[in-house]
Amino acid sequence: MIHKPVLQKEVLEYLKPEPNKNFIDATIGGGGHTAAILERIKPNGKVLGIEIDSDLYKKLRIKKHDRLILINDSYSNLKRIIRKYKLEPVNGILLDLGMSSWHLEESGRGFTFLKDEPLDMRYSLDNNLTAGEIINKYSQEEIERILKEYGQERFAGRIARKIVLERPIKTTFQLKEIIKRSKVYSFSRIFQALRIAVNDELNNLKKVLPQAIEILAPKGKIVVISFHSLEDRIVKRFFKEEKGIKIITKKPVTASEIEIKTNPCSRSAKLRAATKQ
Repeated sequence: MIHKPVLQKEVLEYLKPEPNKNFIDATIGGGGHTAAILERIKPNGKVLGIEIDSDLYKKLRIKKHDRLILINDSYSNLKRIIRKYKLEPVNGILLDLGMSSWHLEESGRGFTFLKDEPLDMRYSLDNNLTAGEIINKYSQEEIERILKEYGQERFAGRIARKIVLERPIKTTFQLKEIIKRSKVYSFSRIFQALRIAVNDELNNLKKVLPQAIEILAPKGKIVVISFHSLEDRIVKRFFKEEKGIKIITKKPVTASEIEIKTNPCSRSAKLRAATKQ
């Protein structure tokens, strides 16, 4: 499982995987966190790993492990998945909301402005909505709302106007050029906003959190790693308002300077954790 997991030491510290306990990695991605958890829960503990992307799931299927149950589904269906696979008790749940490096480097779906690829940005190919659909068919007002709300882009109106004038737009480099001509250079925020809209990421996060608490055994841990303020705000509010848990991170845990140097993706990561009462 070749993947550089973010905040690995901290995940293990707060999740506390122990021999023969069961865990869920609801966003298995490249499998780095799962590999470390499996090592800690020997000899009989199991991990149920969920991956929404069927292509990435197929790659993970190669790494067979008798204590790893791999599921190709969305974590927003967590309760249904658990009912089907009967992994009980669940002693810990991890949600690493970061994009897998595979999506950026190998998927060819336009997640990065550094490669010239089709404007797709779907995690699941069963999803009918693509970034190209948003860019080429949505109204100027709706595009502006997405860029402002999900990308926190202050020049959203200017960029949306330029996009509508320049349509059709087929590739990431075409979109990047249009953003540049709008005299804006915040490519990351704009690509992030489109990705969030395509995959309905914030609503799926709101759906999964209460399911995770319901599934957890008493004293079970939930650990969530978010990568932008909108996700972190949802997690923070949920933890604060949920009566059945005790927060064990007084403030979000962030990566050390050493980790940031070796893994720049960790720079924006924030970890929050709680225990079910």
